[in-house]
Amino acid sequence: MENQYKYALITGATQGIGYELAKLFAKDGYNLVITARSREELDTAAGELKQYGIQVIASARDLIIKEEVLGLCRELEEKGIEINILVNNAGQGVYGLFKDTDLERELDIVQLNINAPIILAKHFLSKMMARNEGRILNLASIAGKTPGPWQSVYHGTKAFILSFSEALRSELQDTNITVTALLPGPTDTDFFNKAGMNKSKAVQDKDSLADPAAVARDGYDALMNNKDKVVSGFSNKIKAAVSTVLPDSLNAEMTKEQQKPADPQERR
Repeated sequence: MENQYKYALITGATQGIGYELAKLFAKDGYNLVITARSREELDTAAGELKQYGIQVIASARDLIIKEEVLGLCRELEEKGIEINILVNNAGQGVYGLFKDTDLERELDIVQLNINAPIILAKHFLSKMMARNEGRILNLASIAGKTPGPWQSVYHGTKAFILSFSEALRSELQDTNITVTALLPGPTDTDFFNKAGMNKSKAVQDKDSLADPAAVARDGYDALMNNKDKVVSGFSNKIKAAVSTVLPDSLNAEMTKEQQKPADPQERR
């Protein structure tokens, strides 16, 4: 009952980690604002989440478009919805050598993975500051710990999110507002399909992919326990720890080997 008047805003909440996070908040009695591009998927997710006895506002938004992000902020202001927890989950990647990948696609990824979280954090943090209360969970990745050949832009965006989260947390250390970064590794979601990455060596072994529900639980627990960040999964913790002691050049070569196409004919 203590959370019945509180709202959590989750971007990319209809699938994967975002949807699993939404279920965790719903189970704990938080009302939800969920957003994604597909109205049909949003309506389906909202119907399922309402079964937990909470209120769900579903806003169909393409967060690749700046005006859509700002429109979400205006919509919630007009409805008088106060966001207690912001979850910047939505993100995409594109697979391939940088010399071959599409510029517009990569600029869209920068908008979604970096610009949208900045806009939402800027807007809702001002409200949190006025109340001196709130939480922010940013979806980083262990990809942000190393350079990422074959996914150079995606790795760069996640490095930004991790750095941004840690800096923001430091700035807010004398307040009752916390910032947490969740660092998953490869997870069994639609990410690889959307990124055109199914030919990569990194995703050939589907059994090695993490369960999005387990990743969401790690992130949720870290957020609620006011942790600065959490690497989800034991093997990913090892990878993240090793990456901090190896030179970036070696990290890049190791990642390139892991992410290159399984078929040698595709590697040119």
